[in-house]
Amino acid sequence: MRSRIAAIVLTLVVAASAQQAKNGAPAPAPVPEQIAKARTAFISNAGSDGAGVLYSGGDDRPYNQFYAAMKSWGRYELTPAPAGSDLVFELLFINPVLGFDVTGGSSGRALTDPQLRLAILDPSTHVVLWAFSEHVKQANKQATSDKNLDDAMARLLASVKDLAARH
Repeated sequence: MRSRIAAIVLTLVVAASAQQAKNGAPAPAPVPEQIAKARTAFISNAGSDGAGVLYSGGDDRPYNQFYAAMKSWGRYELTPAPAGSDLVFELLFINPVLGFDVTGGSSGRALTDPQLRLAILDPSTHVVLWAFSEHVKQANKQATSDKNLDDAMARLLASVKDLAARH
């Protein structure tokens, strides 16, 4: 009996090892079925931690930009309310303070890490099905700051598209 159990365990270990990619990473886990099958989506603005100070277009810029890109993509029919939608895309812009640079004087300059965060939720259970974070490079000039936000948004959208394409 023990040898039979040992043989089964060994078979499972060998099968799991065979599924690993050549670089030693495990095989990709499945994408939640709801993401692959979804046809409708609601986009939620979960807030913006001072985006209007850092980027042109005001605090709603990340939401407006994400909404326009998702609409342009056309993969999902965007709905006006979460009820009845297959998915909820919850977008949040945060800019946490990591510390202070006091090398230039006693007052110090805040060191922050601006980020776009996107959670894909099941609208009926509110369970997060998938989540992404994209860091936005900081810059001293407004035009460069705006471009860096655009670049982070493009990376975020590429991640969503890659996920939706995996079945």
